[in-house]
Amino acid sequence: MSRVALVTGGSRGIGAAISIALKAAGYKVAANYAGNDEKAQAFTEATGIPTYKWDVSDYAECTKGISRVVDDLGPVEVLVNNAGITRDAMFHKMTPENWNAVIDTNLSGLFNMTHPIWTGMRDRNFGRVINISSINGQKGQMGQVNYSAAKAGDLGFTKALAQEGAAKGITVNAICPGYIGTEMVRAIPEKVLTERIIPQIPVGRLGEPEEIARIAVFLASDDAGFITGSTISANGGQFVV
Repeated sequence: MSRVALVTGGSRGIGAAISIALKAAGYKVAANYAGNDEKAQAFTEATGIPTYKWDVSDYAECTKGISRVVDDLGPVEVLVNNAGITRDAMFHKMTPENWNAVIDTNLSGLFNMTHPIWTGMRDRNFGRVINISSINGQKGQMGQVNYSAAKAGDLGFTKALAQEGAAKGITVNAICPGYIGTEMVRAIPEKVLTERIIPQIPVGRLGEPEEIARIAVFLASDDAGFITGSTISANGGQFVV
């Protein structure tokens, strides 16, 4: 029987690539999304992957949304916490609203999604939790104090929870992408990409969403059972830990 995988922010960008790759690997996939109904519907029509709308920053919405997925597909055995937002500003101009929005989605969202699923994973003695952090959670980024803090928090979450899950057959790992050629990144002016961003990347190009997806598929697999509490950097050599 196919395992059930739930990907937050799973209908666009890196999340969409992960959803598609997991389906191709034989998983029953559910893709969560927060707001763009048109894009989500188009994604489902193109891939056959069902989409479910809720806000990962709201614990009650998460529990309800997860229950719908379980009713439709079965217990969630693989969780990919990919949903994230940005509210960039220099710190002296950052508002409490911008701080809280990013922390609530990018960090608290991991708790809100993982906590309702965790007991079932423990009871079944199997689980895979894959958290999509960021290069900027490792090195920091000017104008992204909120985002960098949240993504660094994701790594602490990963390391601590991995220790709790290990004896129950649950692995918890993180992926830190660098600059990936998503719709959002490719919207950056070409001059900025070619003159300021890509020259910082030793491999000389943007990453592709599918490259991140292949890491996620591996971490979800039985082959990755001895890997937990790890952070995998996929940034083309831009930041080496």
